[in-house]
Amino acid sequence: MYVCLCHAVTDTQIKEAVSQGDGSLSDVKKRLGVGDQCGKCVKMATQIIQRQLDVEPNYYEVA
Repeated sequence: MYVCLCHAVTDTQIKEAVSQGDGSLSDVKKRLGVGDQCGKCVKMATQIIQRQLDVEPNYYEVA
């Protein structure tokens, strides 16, 4: 499903970014450009990031 129409970013791409170590919206924004134009995708992208972090712990965080 497309989450960010401005940059044609899908939920799968956001989940992959989280799997690669992105743990926040700002991290995903740097990687994929989500939320830097119209901003309508920010809420949905944040929810996807949080759900993915709940399912898959971020091993890149310092313990």
